[in-house]
Amino acid sequence: MSVLGAGSSVPDFSLATEDGGTFTNADLQKGRTSVLVFYPFAFSPVCTDQLQLYEEVREELAAGGTDLYAVSCDARFSQTAFRDHLGVAIPQLSDFEPKASVCEAFGVKHPGGFSQRALVIVGPDGVVRWSHETPSPADLPGVDVLLQGVAAAQA
Repeated sequence: MSVLGAGSSVPDFSLATEDGGTFTNADLQKGRTSVLVFYPFAFSPVCTDQLQLYEEVREELAAGGTDLYAVSCDARFSQTAFRDHLGVAIPQLSDFEPKASVCEAFGVKHPGGFSQRALVIVGPDGVVRWSHETPSPADLPGVDVLLQGVAAAQA
């Protein structure tokens, strides 16, 4: 299975938020574009670099109507510690229980049981507008890839 492509409806899902709440597909349909940043592991080197780079453009994207959400299979407590350690404001969403079920629904579950590194951009209507999956979890989609995806999704 590969990452959901443009034109796909977002599947029903539920992810844990840092504060113990839930984030669902309905939260993606609030009149804004959403980027789901799937990453393999909190505190890993490439994930650290990725979230720090994306934080640099987060406010610019938000001003243009696009919100970033980071998704991993880590427990929400680990994600919160990771976010705090990095000093980033990108909300963290946990696909810990049931493990990687949302990653599987989005087509980004790695055979090792964690998230593949991928970007899925969802329009305000709950339809995927653009997506990108790296060839390997060790590959970093730079800010240029993120910005190109947002531009393509909003075109």
